[in-house]
Amino acid sequence: MPHEVTATDKIPFLPISFFKTHKVATTDFKPEIIFESSGTTGSNTSNHLVKNMSLYKQSFTEGFELFYGNPSKWCVLGLLPGYLERKNSSLIAMVEDLIKKSDNRNSGFYLHDHEKLYQTLAHNEIIGQPTLLIGVTYALLDFAENHPMKLQNTIVMETGGMKGKREEITREEVHVSLKTKLGLKTIHSEYGMTELLSQAYSGGKGIFRTPPWMKVLVREYNDPFAVCSSSKTLKPLSGLINIIDLANIYSCCFIATDDVGKIHKDGTFEVLGRRDLSDVRGCSLLIS
Repeated sequence: MPHEVTATDKIPFLPISFFKTHKVATTDFKPEIIFESSGTTGSNTSNHLVKNMSLYKQSFTEGFELFYGNPSKWCVLGLLPGYLERKNSSLIAMVEDLIKKSDNRNSGFYLHDHEKLYQTLAHNEIIGQPTLLIGVTYALLDFAENHPMKLQNTIVMETGGMKGKREEITREEVHVSLKTKLGLKTIHSEYGMTELLSQAYSGGKGIFRTPPWMKVLVREYNDPFAVCSSSKTLKPLSGLINIIDLANIYSCCFIATDDVGKIHKDGTFEVLGRRDLSDVRGCSLLIS
Protein backbone atom coordinates (compact mmCIF):
# COMPACT_ATOMS: atom_id res chain seq x y z
CA MET A 1 0.00 0.00 0.00
CA PRO A 2 1.22 3.57 -0.72
CA HIS A 3 1.22 4.59 2.96
CA GLU A 4 3.65 1.75 3.69
CA VAL A 5 6.32 3.23 1.40
CA THR A 6 8.43 5.43 3.66
CA ALA A 7 11.80 5.21 1.85
CA THR A 8 13.16 4.39 -1.60
CA ASP A 9 14.18 0.91 -0.49
CA LYS A 10 10.50 0.22 0.29
CA ILE A 11 9.31 0.98 -3.26
CA PRO A 12 8.28 -2.09 -5.29
CA PHE A 13 10.08 -1.97 -8.63
CA LEU A 14 8.41 -3.30 -11.77
CA PRO A 15 10.33 -6.10 -13.55
CA ILE A 16 11.44 -4.72 -16.91
CA SER A 17 10.09 -7.82 -18.67
CA PHE A 18 6.53 -6.52 -18.05
CA PHE A 19 7.05 -4.10 -20.95
CA LYS A 20 7.08 -7.19 -23.20
CA THR A 21 3.89 -8.75 -21.85
CA HIS A 22 1.72 -5.94 -20.49
CA LYS A 23 0.48 -2.48 -21.34
CA VAL A 24 2.41 -0.39 -18.81
CA ALA A 25 0.55 2.87 -18.23
CA THR A 26 -0.55 4.91 -15.22
CA THR A 27 -3.61 6.40 -16.92
CA ASP A 28 -5.77 5.69 -19.95
CA PHE A 29 -4.39 7.62 -22.92
CA LYS A 30 -3.65 7.37 -26.61
CA PRO A 31 0.13 7.30 -26.96
CA GLU A 32 1.75 9.80 -29.29
CA ILE A 33 4.39 7.15 -30.05
CA ILE A 34 5.21 3.61 -28.93
CA PHE A 35 8.93 3.00 -28.58
CA GLU A 36 10.04 -0.55 -29.36
CA SER A 37 13.21 -2.31 -28.22
CA SER A 38 15.55 -3.88 -30.74
CA GLY A 39 15.45 -7.42 -29.35
CA THR A 40 16.71 -10.28 -31.47
CA THR A 41 15.19 -12.28 -34.29
CA GLY A 42 12.18 -14.20 -33.03
CA SER A 43 12.18 -12.58 -29.58
CA ASN A 44 9.47 -10.47 -28.03
CA THR A 45 10.17 -6.75 -27.96
CA SER A 46 9.41 -4.24 -25.24
CA ASN A 47 6.82 -1.56 -25.94
CA HIS A 48 6.91 1.76 -24.12
CA LEU A 49 3.72 3.79 -24.52
CA VAL A 50 4.72 7.47 -24.56
CA LYS A 51 1.87 9.88 -23.93
CA ASN A 52 3.75 13.03 -24.97
CA MET A 53 6.90 13.19 -27.07
CA SER A 54 7.47 16.65 -25.61
CA LEU A 55 8.13 15.07 -22.20
CA TYR A 56 10.75 12.75 -23.68
CA LYS A 57 12.38 15.61 -25.57
CA GLN A 58 12.48 17.74 -22.43
CA SER A 59 14.07 14.89 -20.46
CA PHE A 60 16.81 13.97 -22.92
CA THR A 61 17.53 17.61 -23.85
CA GLU A 62 17.94 18.78 -20.26
CA GLY A 63 19.93 15.64 -19.43
CA PHE A 64 22.28 16.22 -22.37
CA GLU A 65 22.70 19.91 -21.56
CA LEU A 66 23.55 19.06 -17.95
CA PHE A 67 26.59 17.02 -19.01
CA TYR A 68 27.52 18.41 -22.45
CA GLY A 69 26.05 21.89 -22.71
CA ASN A 70 23.86 23.29 -25.47
CA PRO A 71 23.62 20.95 -28.49
CA SER A 72 24.10 23.98 -30.76
CA LYS A 73 27.83 24.03 -30.01
CA TRP A 74 28.28 20.48 -31.30
CA CYS A 75 28.42 18.77 -34.65
CA VAL A 76 26.45 15.61 -33.83
CA LEU A 77 27.26 12.47 -35.83
CA GLY A 78 25.25 9.27 -35.45
CA LEU A 79 26.71 5.87 -36.32
CA LEU A 80 23.75 3.70 -35.39
CA PRO A 81 23.13 0.92 -37.93
CA GLY A 82 20.51 -1.52 -36.74
CA TYR A 83 18.70 1.21 -34.84
CA LEU A 84 18.34 3.49 -37.84
CA GLU A 85 17.00 0.67 -39.98
CA ARG A 86 13.97 0.01 -37.79
CA LYS A 87 11.03 2.08 -36.65
CA ASN A 88 10.25 3.59 -33.26
CA SER A 89 13.69 3.55 -31.68
CA SER A 90 13.93 5.89 -28.70
CA LEU A 91 17.69 6.25 -29.27
CA ILE A 92 17.18 7.34 -32.88
CA ALA A 93 14.50 9.82 -31.81
CA MET A 94 16.92 11.35 -29.28
CA VAL A 95 19.92 11.57 -31.61
CA GLU A 96 17.77 12.88 -34.47
CA ASP A 97 16.53 15.73 -32.28
CA LEU A 98 20.06 16.51 -31.05
CA ILE A 99 21.18 16.65 -34.69
CA LYS A 100 18.46 19.19 -35.42
CA LYS A 101 19.33 21.25 -32.35
CA SER A 102 23.03 21.23 -33.30
CA ASP A 103 22.18 23.27 -36.41
CA ASN A 104 25.42 22.15 -38.07
CA ARG A 105 25.37 21.27 -41.77
CA ASN A 106 27.63 18.27 -41.21
CA SER A 107 25.51 16.81 -38.42
CA GLY A 108 23.59 13.70 -39.35
CA PHE A 109 23.40 9.91 -39.47
CA TYR A 110 26.16 8.17 -41.38
CA LEU A 111 24.87 4.57 -41.29
CA HIS A 112 27.40 2.45 -43.25
CA ASP A 113 29.22 5.30 -45.03
CA HIS A 114 32.45 5.13 -43.03
CA GLU A 115 34.47 6.99 -45.66
CA LYS A 116 32.18 10.01 -45.51
CA LEU A 117 32.23 9.87 -41.71
CA TYR A 118 36.03 9.82 -41.78
CA GLN A 119 36.10 12.86 -44.05
CA THR A 120 33.67 14.75 -41.82
CA LEU A 121 35.69 14.00 -38.69
CA ALA A 122 38.93 15.01 -40.42
CA HIS A 123 37.33 18.27 -41.62
CA ASN A 124 36.01 19.08 -38.15
CA GLU A 125 39.43 18.41 -36.64
CA ILE A 126 41.07 20.84 -39.06
CA ILE A 127 38.65 23.67 -38.28
CA GLY A 128 38.48 22.89 -34.55
CA GLN A 129 34.75 22.10 -34.53
CA PRO A 130 33.62 20.36 -31.30
CA THR A 131 32.11 17.07 -32.46
CA LEU A 132 30.12 14.30 -30.79
CA LEU A 133 30.22 10.89 -32.46
CA ILE A 134 27.62 8.63 -30.87
CA GLY A 135 27.54 5.06 -32.08
CA VAL A 136 26.62 1.49 -31.35
CA THR A 137 29.70 -0.32 -30.10
CA TYR A 138 30.29 -2.77 -32.94
CA ALA A 139 30.00 -0.02 -35.57
CA LEU A 140 32.47 2.21 -33.73
CA LEU A 141 34.95 -0.67 -33.51
CA ASP A 142 34.53 -1.42 -37.24
CA PHE A 143 35.04 2.23 -38.12
CA ALA A 144 38.11 2.66 -35.87
CA GLU A 145 39.78 -0.46 -37.25
CA ASN A 146 39.37 0.65 -40.86
CA HIS A 147 39.90 4.39 -40.35
CA PRO A 148 42.39 4.98 -37.52
CA MET A 149 42.98 8.67 -36.82
CA LYS A 150 43.91 11.09 -34.06
CA LEU A 151 40.95 13.00 -32.68
CA GLN A 152 41.39 16.07 -30.49
CA ASN A 153 38.11 17.96 -30.88
CA THR A 154 35.82 14.93 -30.90
CA ILE A 155 34.03 13.03 -28.15
CA VAL A 156 33.29 9.42 -29.02
CA MET A 157 30.29 8.03 -27.15
CA GLU A 158 29.36 4.34 -27.27
CA THR A 159 25.85 3.18 -26.55
CA GLY A 160 26.87 -0.41 -25.82
CA GLY A 161 25.94 -3.57 -27.64
CA MET A 162 27.40 -5.82 -30.30
CA LYS A 163 23.92 -6.95 -31.45
CA GLY A 164 25.36 -10.26 -32.60
CA LYS A 165 27.75 -8.57 -35.03
CA ARG A 166 30.92 -9.21 -33.04
CA GLU A 167 32.08 -11.25 -30.09
CA GLU A 168 31.05 -9.72 -26.78
CA ILE A 169 33.96 -8.15 -24.90
CA THR A 170 34.20 -6.01 -21.79
CA ARG A 171 33.57 -2.27 -21.86
CA GLU A 172 37.17 -1.73 -20.77
CA GLU A 173 38.45 -3.71 -23.78
CA VAL A 174 36.19 -1.72 -26.10
CA HIS A 175 37.46 1.56 -24.70
CA VAL A 176 41.11 0.54 -24.92
CA SER A 177 40.67 -0.41 -28.57
CA LEU A 178 38.85 2.81 -29.47
CA LYS A 179 41.29 5.02 -27.57
CA THR A 180 44.27 3.37 -29.25
CA LYS A 181 42.91 3.62 -32.79
CA LEU A 182 41.35 7.09 -32.48
CA GLY A 183 44.02 8.78 -30.39
CA LEU A 184 41.70 9.55 -27.49
CA LYS A 185 42.31 9.68 -23.75
CA THR A 186 38.74 8.72 -22.79
CA ILE A 187 35.65 7.17 -24.33
CA HIS A 188 32.23 8.36 -23.22
CA SER A 189 29.16 6.16 -22.80
CA GLU A 190 25.40 6.54 -22.81
CA TYR A 191 23.15 4.31 -20.72
CA GLY A 192 19.52 4.27 -21.73
CA MET A 193 16.82 1.87 -22.77
CA THR A 194 13.43 1.69 -24.44
CA GLU A 195 11.66 1.49 -21.09
CA LEU A 196 13.16 4.76 -19.80
CA LEU A 197 12.74 8.37 -20.89
CA SER A 198 16.02 9.51 -19.31
CA GLN A 199 19.67 8.65 -19.86
CA ALA A 200 22.81 8.39 -17.75
CA TYR A 201 26.18 9.42 -19.16
CA SER A 202 29.77 8.44 -18.51
CA GLY A 203 32.65 10.82 -19.20
CA GLY A 204 35.12 7.94 -19.05
CA LYS A 205 36.07 4.66 -17.35
CA GLY A 206 32.45 3.47 -17.46
CA ILE A 207 31.43 5.60 -14.45
CA PHE A 208 27.89 6.85 -15.08
CA ARG A 209 26.11 9.88 -13.68
CA THR A 210 22.40 10.59 -13.77
CA PRO A 211 20.35 13.78 -14.03
CA PRO A 212 18.60 14.84 -10.78
CA TRP A 213 15.27 13.21 -11.71
CA MET A 214 16.92 9.80 -12.22
CA LYS A 215 18.42 7.56 -9.54
CA VAL A 216 20.09 4.16 -9.67
CA LEU A 217 20.02 1.60 -6.88
CA VAL A 218 20.99 -2.07 -6.67
CA ARG A 219 19.02 -5.02 -5.31
CA GLU A 220 20.16 -8.42 -4.16
CA TYR A 221 20.46 -11.12 -6.83
CA ASN A 222 18.01 -13.53 -5.23
CA ASP A 223 15.62 -11.16 -3.46
CA PRO A 224 13.89 -8.54 -5.65
CA PHE A 225 12.65 -6.66 -2.57
CA ALA A 226 16.05 -6.36 -0.91
CA VAL A 227 17.33 -2.99 -2.16
CA CYS A 228 20.82 -2.12 -0.93
CA SER A 229 21.50 1.36 0.44
CA SER A 230 24.81 2.98 -0.51
CA SER A 231 24.42 5.44 2.36
CA LYS A 232 25.10 2.67 4.88
CA THR A 233 28.57 1.77 3.64
CA LEU A 234 31.66 3.42 2.21
CA LYS A 235 32.27 0.47 -0.10
CA PRO A 236 30.67 0.18 -3.57
CA LEU A 237 27.62 -2.09 -3.67
CA SER A 238 26.99 -4.58 -6.45
CA GLY A 239 23.75 -6.25 -7.49
CA LEU A 240 20.97 -5.98 -10.05
CA ILE A 241 20.17 -2.44 -11.14
CA ASN A 242 16.94 -0.71 -10.13
CA ILE A 243 16.17 2.63 -11.74
CA ILE A 244 13.98 5.51 -10.64
CA ASP A 245 13.11 7.69 -13.65
CA LEU A 246 10.62 10.42 -12.79
CA ALA A 247 10.20 11.24 -16.49
CA ASN A 248 8.28 7.94 -16.74
CA ILE A 249 5.23 9.46 -15.07
CA TYR A 250 2.78 7.95 -17.58
CA SER A 251 4.30 4.45 -17.58
CA CYS A 252 6.30 3.39 -14.51
CA CYS A 253 8.95 5.39 -12.68
CA PHE A 254 10.39 2.38 -10.83
CA ILE A 255 12.04 -0.26 -13.01
CA ALA A 256 13.89 -3.43 -11.98
CA THR A 257 16.32 -4.13 -14.83
CA ASP A 258 18.28 -7.29 -15.62
CA ASP A 259 21.59 -5.41 -15.67
CA VAL A 260 24.27 -6.16 -13.10
CA GLY A 261 25.86 -3.06 -11.67
CA LYS A 262 27.95 -1.44 -8.99
CA ILE A 263 26.86 1.73 -7.23
CA HIS A 264 29.22 4.11 -5.43
CA LYS A 265 28.50 6.22 -2.37
CA ASP A 266 28.35 9.41 -4.46
CA GLY A 267 25.54 7.94 -6.57
CA THR A 268 27.65 7.18 -9.63
CA PHE A 269 27.41 3.65 -10.96
CA GLU A 270 28.95 1.09 -13.29
CA VAL A 271 27.27 -1.47 -15.54
CA LEU A 272 29.06 -4.80 -15.19
CA GLY A 273 26.97 -6.98 -17.49
CA ARG A 274 23.65 -8.77 -17.66
CA ARG A 275 22.08 -11.35 -15.41
CA ASP A 276 22.27 -14.91 -16.69
CA LEU A 277 19.18 -16.14 -18.59
CA SER A 278 17.89 -12.61 -19.25
CA ASP A 279 17.10 -11.58 -22.81
CA VAL A 280 19.81 -10.31 -25.13
CA ARG A 281 19.16 -6.63 -25.76
CA GLY A 282 20.59 -3.90 -27.93
CA CYS A 283 21.91 -1.45 -25.34
CA SER A 284 24.65 -1.79 -22.73
CA LEU A 285 25.31 -5.46 -23.50
CA LEU A 286 28.93 -5.39 -22.44
CA ILE A 287 30.04 -8.18 -20.14
CA SER A 288 32.61 -8.01 -17.37
